[in-house]
Amino acid sequence: MEFKLVSDYKPTGDQPQAIAKLVEGIKKGEQSQVLLGVTGSGKTFTVANALAQLNRPTLILSHNKTLAAQLYGEFKQFFPENAVEYFISYYDYYQPEAFIATTNTYIEKDLAINAEIEKLRLATVSSLMSGRRDVIVVASVSCIYGAGNPNEYKQSIMQAAVGQIVSRNQFLYRLVEILYSRTEAEFTRGTFRVKGDTVDIFPGYADFAYRFIFFGDEIEEIQRIDPNNGKKLSSF
Repeated sequence: MEFKLVSDYKPTGDQPQAIAKLVEGIKKGEQSQVLLGVTGSGKTFTVANALAQLNRPTLILSHNKTLAAQLYGEFKQFFPENAVEYFISYYDYYQPEAFIATTNTYIEKDLAINAEIEKLRLATVSSLMSGRRDVIVVASVSCIYGAGNPNEYKQSIMQAAVGQIVSRNQFLYRLVEILYSRTEAEFTRGTFRVKGDTVDIFPGYADFAYRFIFFGDEIEEIQRIDPNNGKKLSSF
């Protein structure tokens, strides 16, 4: 799928020339280019137009979370039909372990993880591993730290389709292999639940859940459901 830029505005002033030069430079293989402009001059819009013409997976790096969030919101508006993802550190608070020699005090490591940001990070990896090319990742510089081995992620991909022949037990074993946990109580991200021939899965990267309905050893129906009330949202 190609990038589809949605905007009520068209490039004006120096923007068309800047867009053309940015696109030309990238196609020529230039390693770096600098886009100059004062605050409010439409640099983000200029870059968005360049991306729409290039149609390449793109990483946008920001030096802090606040600016990254602003850029994420802007690119989400420009490319509503494409995969615009957000990848920043999921720590709300992080205290590394420490030892203060003067007082002979040891401080244990303490941290707090933001579940919403963790979901967005997983969604980023999911989009990148999906094979689609229309992906824009807005990230802080913390993304330079490895998120894992891509080959291991590929081994954790589970594919399913209506009409597929697979026993329900094999299906459940595969979910456990890729680190989903079975639950009978709270249905949260990264868990699945089983009721007869129905299996509900709440992906770690989404706000919705999947429902797989089996008929014997065949997947009869796949639905997208609301994880809070189980209401059907759509079918696949």
